[in-house]
Amino acid sequence: MSRLAIIKAVLGPVMRLMFRPRVEGAENIPGTGPVILAGNHLTFIDSMIMPICLDRPVYFIGKDEYVTGKGLKGRAMAWFFTSVGMIPVDRDGGRGGVAALMTGRRVLEEGKIFSIYPEGTRSPDGRLYRGRTGIARLTLMTGAPVIPFAMIGTDKIQPGGAGFPRPGRVTVRFGEAMEFSRYDGMDRDRYVLRAVTDSVMAEVMRLSGQEYVDMYATKAKAA
Repeated sequence: MSRLAIIKAVLGPVMRLMFRPRVEGAENIPGTGPVILAGNHLTFIDSMIMPICLDRPVYFIGKDEYVTGKGLKGRAMAWFFTSVGMIPVDRDGGRGGVAALMTGRRVLEEGKIFSIYPEGTRSPDGRLYRGRTGIARLTLMTGAPVIPFAMIGTDKIQPGGAGFPRPGRVTVRFGEAMEFSRYDGMDRDRYVLRAVTDSVMAEVMRLSGQEYVDMYATKAKAA
């Protein structure tokens, strides 16, 4: 039994009891082959709930500090996050974005599911912010389809992204696959990258019902 299967068996009943997750549109995710999941990011627990709701393993980028902690707590966190598909990357360095992009490309070329939050960070206020173009680069470099998704209600069970989440209803909603083969060979065209990214974010907005802000979330946090 894989570590992910163990976590699902142990934590699945607990999470169903606490969060009563409703999964919509899971049939849009193919059973095999590379897939990019692109969604909104409301709070820390998003990355714990969504992978456990699907049958296929989901891989995603996470801060390397989540797996470098010391002591029993540090080892437990490292075991959990790597088990649910987190790939640690130092995103604070000057080449953090490149490392994340190359990691995603490798996962997709292996025929797996790679999940990404195009906003680049958690929303500071529950609204949906402008997407970064890494999502467009990934789909154009690999040919993998993009499936938009929305996390709904996680900001209510874990306000501010900190502290232990409280019981509540959560919905994970997946949209239909988006493919961009018409832009083959144009993964360095910044206008194409922006157009692809904006079309993905428009679908995420439709699925989530969030208000859209044409600004990067990092800039909003710094204001």
